[in-house]
Amino acid sequence: MCERRYRGRCVKFGLVPAYGTHLHQQATEDPYLPSALTAPPASLIEEKDRLRSSAGLRRRELAAAESPAVAGAKAAGQFLAEFSLPNGAVVSAYWPIGDEIDPRPLIHRLRAAGHVIGLPVVVAKGAPLMFRVWTPGTRFVPGGFRTEVPEPSAAEVVPDVLLVPLLAFDESGYRLGYGGGFYDRTLVKLRLSAHINAIGFAYEGQAVAHVPRADYDQPLNAIVTERSYRRIG
Repeated sequence: MCERRYRGRCVKFGLVPAYGTHLHQQATEDPYLPSALTAPPASLIEEKDRLRSSAGLRRRELAAAESPAVAGAKAAGQFLAEFSLPNGAVVSAYWPIGDEIDPRPLIHRLRAAGHVIGLPVVVAKGAPLMFRVWTPGTRFVPGGFRTEVPEPSAAEVVPDVLLVPLLAFDESGYRLGYGGGFYDRTLVKLRLSAHINAIGFAYEGQAVAHVPRADYDQPLNAIVTERSYRRIG
């Protein structure tokens, strides 16, 4: 039964603990991935950690050369020129941290076009993300790890599209995240029940030849940068 509707869509309201939009730590318990796959080999963890170090430095250099807001505005143009959204689609974005490319220019344009914007909230370690509605009047509360999230009274929504932050990506659509596994869990959950488009949002210079991956790592459907829009597969 629908608790409440937002712009004609069923949404949920509730008090859910918020720990941040994306965590820089390794998650363990995982109800949405096979338990045998939750402990990747040490060599893979080390390989990812080495790439995180170099990719983090590379992103800082890119942000110093072109501000995240300027690059984000260019990426917004690439997205809108190439990707068609159905009326009233729910788009999950993220509130940028540090040198992450800024999706807010795109957020504002999508909302002005009538789309619903959600922001991710970590419910618990090892759980998929949930999403709360954002509007220009949304009040934020501390979410941990330098993040802020919509207050618990904000409506919960299920996204049709996820804009995903990352440290690095490759041409096969795999991304290097921060090690928490939250987006992988979320995509597993969403892809079990519906078609979902996961779109990496990044600087062009964050591309690498190969992102090390485990069987449970979820590929993106597309990657948008300040220079291009890549469809995967």
